[in-house]
Amino acid sequence: MASELRVCWLYPDLLSINGDRGNLTILRRRCEWRGIGFRLEHVGLGERLGGPFDLVYLGGGQDVEQRRAAADLVATKADDLGRAAAAGTVVLGVIGGFQLLGRSVDTGAAVVEGAGLVDVTTARGEERLIGVTVVDVGHAGPQVLAGYENHAGRTTLGPGVEPLGRVRAGPGNDGHSGLEGVRCETVIGTYLRGPLLLANAWFADELIALALGRTALEPLDDGLEDEVHRSFVRRVAAVTS
Repeated sequence: MASELRVCWLYPDLLSINGDRGNLTILRRRCEWRGIGFRLEHVGLGERLGGPFDLVYLGGGQDVEQRRAAADLVATKADDLGRAAAAGTVVLGVIGGFQLLGRSVDTGAAVVEGAGLVDVTTARGEERLIGVTVVDVGHAGPQVLAGYENHAGRTTLGPGVEPLGRVRAGPGNDGHSGLEGVRCETVIGTYLRGPLLLANAWFADELIALALGRTALEPLDDGLEDEVHRSFVRRVAAVTS
């Protein structure tokens, strides 16, 4: 059984504006608290994916940076990333990173090609979709993701493509379908911004376990983390009641 989580952060200099560093810190700490090693590698423009990795992370960025990352992703990394995902590597895309996992993204000045790991396309709306978001997730039993969204994307899932979850409150992928994110085997995308993993410790643990091929992890004292999670849920309840 693997005793180290090998993580790749793609484009940390371009796609890192939505608490992405914090999400990676949460993964590191939750591994270290259990005695699991953690190794993080940064892979940027012009570099091959390398590896092997257990988890690959793509964060969010501004439109210009997203276009630069998209061009490089297609040119130098998409094939390797697809092979890694097919072999069981967890690929997590957050906001812009989620969009880049799909087929195409409208970045405002141009529609750019994505990595094509999942059959999703992202158009651009005139107004931003903003709000505290609570998502019912049933992949590993009934669970709830909570956080905040702020994006102009309107992401459509292809036929038969499963969302990460269904929106209880908040905008989700497009503001009207009730769907949030995408999940296809070990490829996961979401519009929930940082602190995604701080507010959802259970989800951080699910990612670690999935990446390491474990069915469960040693439980931690998550009193503070659970309170952060509940605070988002309470905010939604206060608005909708």
